[in-house]
Parts: sequence; structure tokens; C-alpha cells
Amino acid sequence: MATIDPTARIEAGAEVGKDVSIGPYCVIGPQAVIGDGCKLISHVHVSGHTTIGPRTVLYPFCSLGTPPQSIKYRGGPTRLVVGADCEIREGATINTGTEDGRGMTEIGDRCFLMVGSHVAHDCKVGSDVIFANNVVLGGHVTTGDFVVFGGQAAVRQFGLVQGPLARLIGLNVVGMRRRGFPKAAIQGLRQAYEAMFFGAGTFRERVDAVAASHGDDALIGKVIAFIRSGSQSLTMAVRRALLDEEP
Repeated sequence: MATIDPTARIEAGAEVGKDVSIGPYCVIGPQAVIGDGCKLISHVHVSGHTTIGPRTVLYPFCSLGTPPQSIKYRGGPTRLVVGADCEIREGATINTGTEDGRGMTEIGDRCFLMVGSHVAHDCKVGSDVIFANNVVLGGHVTTGDFVVFGGQAAVRQFGLVQGPLARLIGLNVVGMRRRGFPKAAIQGLRQAYEAMFFGAGTFRERVDAVAASHGDDALIGKVIAFIRSGSQSLTMAVRRALLDEEP
């Protein structure tokens, strides 16, 4: 049975699963679905057409399922879906989708959203993703699985960049080790990385050469596919930013 503090407010129509704990002063809207084993610590606000997956923990003052912060939103019944075993810390906010977008904002399983983080309308966040404090995603952003954002990072779907530019200086070897990649795979990716970003010839020629020589390597293939997936203008901008090349 669910344990519900007498100060919490559960609107008629809300669905609360088995073994759910709802702490003081939480507010659950009429279209919300709270999965089995979830824990709402206190002062949690869940509204809109929002589904929270099993065993997810929501900390004080987080707000999930409020309308998107978009001037194009017309009040439709768009959705928010949060996966299982997530941990969403104090003050985090996640909005529902928009009618002109995916119609849904989606968070995968086992995600960890730290204090003050924000996921805007129509985003799709993969599983096992970590947001450090105050990370924000603008609308329509998609992230893959196992992505980690450092504190204060901001991601937009479109935009211009101005100011000092970071340069690519190496691979995230620590992250790959944590994911259990074998030493040989990491060494192979490092060789491919050096060939693509620091070899002779144009960037496109180097990528094509690595694809031809390492095309059967699944890990290297993912990196090449990611590089090739962007538009030509984006690829050129990233290349210049990372390698400090002249236009």
C-alpha cells in the first residue's frame, strides 16, 4: 500500500502505484501516474499528463509536468514520461512537450538529475544520463545513453556561439573505463581519433580514410557516424572550433 502524508494533496484521477511513499506537502495532479515503489520526499509537484516510472525518487521542490515554456504552446494535452529508477534532486524542473514538437518530453531509465537542472519541452533524454547541478536543456534536444553533463552546462537545439572556444584535446578515457570498454578498444579508438583530428589532409579525407581502414570496428563506426550525421555547415563550424582552423 502507498504511504501518503496527511498534508499531501492527491487530486482525483491520479494513479498511485504500490509501495509508493508521498511525503509532506506534495501535490499530485489528476492526470499524473506514479509508478510502483516511487518515493516523493516532500514538497514535490507533479502535474499535467505525467508518468513517473517505478522506483524513481523525487526530492523536495522539484516540479514535473508543468506546461512548456514556449510561446507556441496552445494548451494541448502533451505529455511527460520519466523512466524507472531515476533520481531527480532538489529544484529540478521538467516540462511536457508541445503540439508542434514530439508532443512528449521523455527521460530514460536510471537517470540522475542534480539540483536545479531543467529539461525543456520535447526533449528526449536517454538512459543512464547524469546532469550535474544547474544543467539545462532547451526544447527539442536529444541526448543518447550514458551522457554526462558537467555543472552549469547549457544545451540548445539551435544557436550561435560567441567567445572563447574550447578545443578537443583527448578522449574521455575515464568514462570509457567506467563503462567497461576493454583496453584494446580504447587504444584503437585513440588511434582513430588521432588520425581523424591530427593527421594529414582535410578533415573529410581523414574521416573517410579511418572509415575505410576501421569500418568494421563498432566503436569507431559510432564516432564516424556521429561526425557524418551533422549538416555541412555544422561540421565545418565544429572542425574550426576544435582544430582552430581558418575559414
